[in-house]
Amino acid sequence: MKPRLQSAFTLIEMLVVISIIAILAAFAVPALTSALTRGQLTGTMNNARQVFLAGQQMALDGTANSDPSLGWPGDVNPAVGTVSAYVDLLVKNNYLQAGDVQKLFTAPSAAVTVTGGTTSGSPPAYTPIAFGGGSVPALKIYRMQDANPGSTLFCVTNNWVYDNDLSATANPYSTKGFVVIRKGGDASVFKRAQAQHTTASPTGTVALFQSLVGRLPGDLDGAAGTEATGTTGNTLSFP
Repeated sequence: MKPRLQSAFTLIEMLVVISIIAILAAFAVPALTSALTRGQLTGTMNNARQVFLAGQQMALDGTANSDPSLGWPGDVNPAVGTVSAYVDLLVKNNYLQAGDVQKLFTAPSAAVTVTGGTTSGSPPAYTPIAFGGGSVPALKIYRMQDANPGSTLFCVTNNWVYDNDLSATANPYSTKGFVVIRKGGDASVFKRAQAQHTTASPTGTVALFQSLVGRLPGDLDGAAGTEATGTTGNTLSFP
């Protein structure tokens, strides 16, 4: 009589298989999380680039038509002091669609509510763009001017304060990375180690930092300024 072959796994074999799966999962999850974050950062970079292209076209039209009401954030006259006022200018002059603003300024853990950008009533009255109270925008816009060099910052994600470390409590993306759009039109995603110029970081000196990451409006070569909001600041206030 032939002995019956056993086809079932033993308990030890099952535990070994489960252990191998757990080890592989431990390696895979961080990689998947990193890839997801990278994809989200790229999506936000594309949104920021759409805002930049709208601003660039408005500035070009203002120059071509000698219209002071159209220009870069730091050039328009009358001056704009807030993100909502600048975005409203883009919408009112048809460089952005009102329905796109909420998507462009939203990212993980940074959601905004947007109203306005519409015309209604008789006679028609325009309702300006407004960001809802308590909103946390994904993007921060600088008072960039036409006279600034191409390395000057146009906008960045709101988790980064110029030439400072990223904060674990800042949104969007906390310390996972930040996005930069510069006047020259180049858009980049940077890691936390590149958030400030230090000898320990990849950016090294101030001059190299300005070249790779960007500079604030009005900064001189080799001198990193300080980010500031308000009527005389270099950053548009929110909302």
